[in-house]
Amino acid sequence: MTETQRSTSTGFVRAVGTAAFAASIFNVTVGGGIFRLPATAAAAVGTAAPLAYVVCGLVMGCVALCFAEAGSRVPLTGGPYAYVEAVFGRFPGFLAGVLLWMLGTTAMGGVASAFADGAAALLGVPGARVPVLVAAFALIAFVNIRGVEQGARLIVVLSLAKLLPLLLFVGIGVFHVMPANIAITGAPEAAGLARAAIVLVFAFSGVESALAASGEVRDPSRTIPRALIIAMTGVTLLYIAVHVVAHGILGPRLATETTDPLATAFGSVVGAWGTAFLLATATVSRLGYTSGMALAVPRALWKFADDGLLPRAVAAIHPRFRTPHVAILVQVALVLLLGAVFSFEDLAVISNLAALLLYGACAAAVLTLRARDVHAPGTVPYRVPGGPVIPVVTIALIAWLLTSITATEWRVLATVLAVAAAVYVVSGAARRRPAPATS
Repeated sequence: MTETQRSTSTGFVRAVGTAAFAASIFNVTVGGGIFRLPATAAAAVGTAAPLAYVVCGLVMGCVALCFAEAGSRVPLTGGPYAYVEAVFGRFPGFLAGVLLWMLGTTAMGGVASAFADGAAALLGVPGARVPVLVAAFALIAFVNIRGVEQGARLIVVLSLAKLLPLLLFVGIGVFHVMPANIAITGAPEAAGLARAAIVLVFAFSGVESALAASGEVRDPSRTIPRALIIAMTGVTLLYIAVHVVAHGILGPRLATETTDPLATAFGSVVGAWGTAFLLATATVSRLGYTSGMALAVPRALWKFADDGLLPRAVAAIHPRFRTPHVAILVQVALVLLLGAVFSFEDLAVISNLAALLLYGACAAAVLTLRARDVHAPGTVPYRVPGGPVIPVVTIALIAWLLTSITATEWRVLATVLAVAAAVYVVSGAARRRPAPATS
């Protein structure tokens, strides 16, 4: 085995090639959001919506490259907030951690809301929305509290349902597309395109998660960018195909089908079984997403509590199952509330706002990490091709997307960060306070 096949930092075998790594990125990225988002994109820019998917693919490809370099230079648990803390200090790192938790929480809430809508439609009982949510999250909490292994098994089972229905929808639906429904009659306005793209980012988020296995990639300086190009091209083409077929079938109706537009479109060409099939598979896919997030996001709450930033009770570990059961219950309760009260679109935008700010901070961190030549001793860090071009382009694209955020959405983010900052200051003062004297 040659040195290029073995990671100098971990000893892992560098056996993952371009095709396998691209497949991993593709699998992590494609999720339940695409079953709902075509309607939002159509409402924003009409038949020009495919351009918004291209913008998202470009942005997220650049983001993933920045994550790949930052991760190779700061090989610490914590991902993006570890990169930000390494460059900008402890408090900015803490706020980055809050953004990471916030995007995960609101993303879970948004998908939970869509799950409830779809499940209620599938059951034919609109009033079943909240009871369905409660039952689903009771199951998710129970499985995840019992142990990581059980939670991971549930994710694997539920994830199998996400790709087949999309391929079936495109494969059958393409023969029912009406060209007049997808004709682009004019260039979209920049503001509308940015708004569509910032919502669609939700469907592309997660691509950076696959980079956790970068230490096992063969010839990373060549494999990572190639795999990212292949995967993001594949994801973007799949999403565009799904959107074009849905728009080609429904026409202007797509913009108003806010519950499950793909199910409506498929049912209109193959009959009632098509609607039921897409509703069922979309519902299962969304349940799989929330299960996966329920395995990961509560660990952030546990970490905050373990660091003294939240009540110590939240850091409790179950004596039998060895899981952060209190953090899981708190997280599930919060997401259940968000999913019951707010719409998928509202929560998706807030999640994407937090994500894009975090991604922009990571891109800025890459420039500083490279300038300081930060890396673990004895390792050769991955470098994004093109010098500073990719990080700078990433920051510029994110800044453009953020111009479409409304004042209300900025206020929500500012409120969360202000509360987090206050908690940080108060908890820091408490930790510095001397212990009371004992007799």
